[in-house]
Amino acid sequence: MLYRFVDGEPEVLLVHPGGPFWKRRDEGAWSIPKGEVEPGETREDVARREFAEELGQPAPEVELTPLGSVRQAGGKVVHAWAARGDLDVSGVNSATFAVEWPPKSGRMQDFPEVDRAVWFGLTEARRKILPAQSVFLDRLITLHRHE
Repeated sequence: MLYRFVDGEPEVLLVHPGGPFWKRRDEGAWSIPKGEVEPGETREDVARREFAEELGQPAPEVELTPLGSVRQAGGKVVHAWAARGDLDVSGVNSATFAVEWPPKSGRMQDFPEVDRAVWFGLTEARRKILPAQSVFLDRLITLHRHE
């Protein structure tokens, strides 16, 4: 979870999933960049790789602070880290995935994994993020209370 401070207030970078299934969903649909662990990778390696794949820019070369893990509604376990940094969201260029679209048409279409990335203040981020991932916002706040 990339974060920064603007006028002393924290902002977090969230991504909106691309593709036709998410096109009209907004609140409760945003996420942190995430992905599957491949053989030989550490979870931190995955966090950095997925950041680069989903945003088209490398993750900042800063220390990652563990935020723990959560189980999402579909059963997927997401492990997260906090990293302080900045990113120009106008340069987002996500990797793509192929899906049959429209359904049962026999036509495969490519869609971006992420169709946009936005910096949100914590109140708005809480409305936008997938419900299970909101705990990462709480953990980020707790982390900064101890600094």
